[in-house]
Amino acid sequence: MTWFAQDTVLTLIAAILSIAIVLYTTFYKSKDKKIKIREIAGLRAVEEAIGRATEMARPLLYTPGWGGDIQRPTTIASLNILSYVAQKTAQYDCDLIFPTHDPVIMAVAQEVMKEAYANAGFPDRYREDNAFYVSSSQFGYAASVEGLISRRKPASVFLLGTFEAESLILAETGNINKAIQIAGTDSTIQLSFFIVACDYVLIGEELFAASGYLSGDRSILASVKAQDILKVLIAIYILIAVLWVTIDPSSAWWKL
Repeated sequence: MTWFAQDTVLTLIAAILSIAIVLYTTFYKSKDKKIKIREIAGLRAVEEAIGRATEMARPLLYTPGWGGDIQRPTTIASLNILSYVAQKTAQYDCDLIFPTHDPVIMAVAQEVMKEAYANAGFPDRYREDNAFYVSSSQFGYAASVEGLISRRKPASVFLLGTFEAESLILAETGNINKAIQIAGTDSTIQLSFFIVACDYVLIGEELFAASGYLSGDRSILASVKAQDILKVLIAIYILIAVLWVTIDPSSAWWKL
């Protein structure tokens, strides 16, 4: 019996190449002054949404959805964006509401908001009860957040995280109440509802890029760069593979 499985050599090469690219972008790119990524339209509207809520003296509602827990990448990306939003609301003295379905996410969000307010220089404006648990039930959560939007009438609504069937309920309620809505999720099914009902939508991986774009975290930006390089390599590999199977080696023009 051989100790080396030769039929998995390509998998090994792909894994080594991926690791090398990630290490390159993480360590080499960290020496650069700035890692540039494409500007996302929804991110340009973040300060506009916060400013609108401040001018109208109405709160801003931010929720990460019902479908995810603290371990999901979308939840982590959403909390990174929350840190930036909380810092801006602290500077503008705007009320930030964060309802969630998970007590663990609630506790982490409270710490994220507390740190953001302190970094902004306004720790006294932080209120712990602004991030709160509503319900673990999907439609109990949806009904609670829908009620909050209808009663408190936030000027801006951020729907960033993992959403399922509750996405259209929340987005339509925010739309009816004339709120600026910035939404984003990795669920292709729910994205269609957000595109229809929201003003700005972060599509798929733009949600992950947004957390690095807003926070300026070089490790996140480096990982985004690594993904872009891998996508280009995969596209080139597919193109070569298509040409390889299309061209007939036995044809006359090939032998010329």
